[in-house]
Amino acid sequence: MSRLQHKVALVTGSSQGIGKAIAIALAQRGCTVVLNGRQQSKIDAVKAEIEQFGGQAYAIEADVSNYTAAKYLIEKTIECCGKLDFLINNVGISSRGYLAELHPDVLQQVFNSNVNGSIFPTQVALPHIRLQKGSIVFISSLAAIHGLPGLAPYSASKMALQAFAEALRIEEHAHQIHIGILRVAKTAIEHQKQTVGANGQMQPLKARTDEKVLSMERVAQDCIQLIENRRFSQTQTLLGKLNHLLNRISPRIVERILIKNIHRFKEESQ
Repeated sequence: MSRLQHKVALVTGSSQGIGKAIAIALAQRGCTVVLNGRQQSKIDAVKAEIEQFGGQAYAIEADVSNYTAAKYLIEKTIECCGKLDFLINNVGISSRGYLAELHPDVLQQVFNSNVNGSIFPTQVALPHIRLQKGSIVFISSLAAIHGLPGLAPYSASKMALQAFAEALRIEEHAHQIHIGILRVAKTAIEHQKQTVGANGQMQPLKARTDEKVLSMERVAQDCIQLIENRRFSQTQTLLGKLNHLLNRISPRIVERILIKNIHRFKEESQ
């Protein structure tokens, strides 16, 4: 029997992409999953997919970057399931463009989604997760290791989550809550996924065809492994791990490597 059997897991931003893959993987291992997104029709579709293989899921629409909505989400989760064992803070958006070109709305959108969208549900969920001595996991990025050109707001927001997770781990040590952070490498993009353009408007992301791109299912597996082993952090891929180590030894060397390869980031931003 899986260690996750009969546990309740809430995955924010689980209407598509990595969040959807994590939710499905948790349900396959016996978790009751609470799906969350800003469009009821999308999370209802994921719920139906989970129920097709005999899994149990609830779908609750809420914009977790708003505190009142995040509070509603947690309250409805407890109402539906009676408890909460795992909170996976997956919701987030990226942006494209150099800072000099960005509309001010870009900064606000990215930080509202990536930072507030993780902090608000975490704060409200804490009393319930304390009761279960459960887990809170933050889905981060390799961009949290060293700021990336064209992704300054996104990099900064993910670095903010790192500091938040570190502080929270210490604060909740006495309550035996597991805090985890997964630094995700370049991952396959689901059809119609969007990012915030330099003008503040949403724009579609190009499909990633690189052979080194990870599948969303691989990210889900690593997230579950983090929970099962109650590890604090994990960095995906050998290149990501080397980047993390090298940045700790000499950030200046990482900066030089990025400058040398800046054309690659410009190509992805177009």
